[in-house]
Amino acid sequence: MGLIAVSRNRRMTDYLESIRRAGGEPVEVGGDEAPAAIVARVGGVLLAGGGDVDPSHYGEAPHARFEAAEPGRDAFEIALVQAALAANVPLLAICRGMQVVNVAGGGTLVQDIPSEVPGALTHAIAEPRFAIAHEVWVAKGSRLWTIMAEQLDGESLQVNSRHHQAVKRIADGFEVTATAPDGVIEAMERPASRFCLAVQWHPENFWRTGEFRPLFEHFVQAVRGG
Repeated sequence: MGLIAVSRNRRMTDYLESIRRAGGEPVEVGGDEAPAAIVARVGGVLLAGGGDVDPSHYGEAPHARFEAAEPGRDAFEIALVQAALAANVPLLAICRGMQVVNVAGGGTLVQDIPSEVPGALTHAIAEPRFAIAHEVWVAKGSRLWTIMAEQLDGESLQVNSRHHQAVKRIADGFEVTATAPDGVIEAMERPASRFCLAVQWHPENFWRTGEFRPLFEHFVQAVRGG
């Protein structure tokens, strides 16, 4: 089954096109359908970028720079992640999506990188959306390492970046598989899953030039049972 549920956000085009270019069939989903029902009718789930996850979901008060996502989106996506993991449905999470996955699994977040990470790099370059912000260092032997082997320069990838939050305490069952030079977590994986990979940058913005097409191709292959 090649159908992939994509959590709805304000800028869908690049996510949908990235999946199509990789051979998958995307379908937009939102809170008007139960997460368990969505997982039952698709072969994979992609969580897109967007606003901040409400820190009440991980037991903290909001930082002064908190910017809420669309109403109801947090609860819907957390439940969608939990349903996907329980059913062992392939899951790819991007930017906010990575943070949702971590919170859904019991992890916490850095609420504001500039004020909480000493010596932090610039992680928020809005335009152009494919502008390179910094490198990330990928863990040897990880799924991400295997997928992006031909694009790696030694152990590093050049990535774009549009976020001010990041994974802090990683959820149980997940492993950190990429970091920025300032220590910010840039990717994580769940080895027990068929395919569960999350990245903090925006690979979907490169669908025209293909730098991160292998990531979407491997995701689609997993969705199809490969």
